[in-house]
Amino acid sequence: MKAWSVALLAGVSLLLGAGPARAHPLAPALLELREHGDGRVEVKFKTPSKRLPGTNLVPLLPESCSTTALPTVEREGTGVVERYAVACKASLVGARVGIRGLEASGTDALLRVELADGRHIQSVLRSSEPSLVIPGRPSRLGVLRDYVRLGVEHIASGLDHLLFVFGLLVLVAARTGPLLKTVTAFTVGHSLTLSLAVLGFVAFPSGLVELAIAGSIFVLGAELAQAPGSELAHAPGWAPGTLRRFPWAMAGAFGLLHGFGFAGALAEVGLPSGEIPLALFAFNVGIELGQLAFIGLVLVAWRLVVRVQVPLPRWSSALPAYGIGCLAAYWCIERAAGLIP
Repeated sequence: MKAWSVALLAGVSLLLGAGPARAHPLAPALLELREHGDGRVEVKFKTPSKRLPGTNLVPLLPESCSTTALPTVEREGTGVVERYAVACKASLVGARVGIRGLEASGTDALLRVELADGRHIQSVLRSSEPSLVIPGRPSRLGVLRDYVRLGVEHIASGLDHLLFVFGLLVLVAARTGPLLKTVTAFTVGHSLTLSLAVLGFVAFPSGLVELAIAGSIFVLGAELAQAPGSELAHAPGWAPGTLRRFPWAMAGAFGLLHGFGFAGALAEVGLPSGEIPLALFAFNVGIELGQLAFIGLVLVAWRLVVRVQVPLPRWSSALPAYGIGCLAAYWCIERAAGLIP
């Protein structure tokens, strides 16, 4: 069996055994504050409908602010939203706001603040930094840093996207030339639809997009199962499929689907007003950095296995293809069932 196949087999085993088989991490929470000139502040607090048991997220507001009405509660997308108003004796500028309970929640939170003078502040809150002192002027460097980190975290915890990239490595047998063309085509594809969807030029239901992404992974797994030398490849009249002969074209086309998935994740946290191009660019850069890091790790594993020469039975070379296909089929069924009212 080829050495690269052994390395990729180890990689897919690591992916499948690293944790629960979920395609995306828990959705982030959102705390949105809109300040008015009379001291009134409108509060929107969105928490994931699915979160770890025993966790409780609570907005942290300045001591000078007091609630003026009971909150209204409603479902919105993948979360539960509370809306209410508070009266503040002083401006939010220089005050500390945030969310209690992030340490145990397993999620990050997005903070959006619209000040009375029209300025907008946006930041990502984490367990290590659950609160923020609101500055008088938003930092472009902070927006760049936060959205690059969001992009890296999304691709690193999105098992379906990583599994597709992993399948591309198997398809081109980790050869440098075809790999560069294929990964570049995938990047161009998902970058295009990510930008178009986030800017509002195109839109598709998120449930259908997630189902289509799972379908793209299944199609890739089916193509991998027909690798030269496999039992299926010995069938009469067998010839390499279009995906194998033109992997870059397939990667670009399916990349368009995955871009809509990335856009859905970005829509959960939103973009800062006035810094939309910068935040969009930073999020895309983060995705590419995470993707390149993943490819690098798999290639390092391949090099190590080449040296070790681990003996494995012949049939084990089919495990990556069937592992990818089976997991993709599970996601297809799960996501299709989620579309049924």
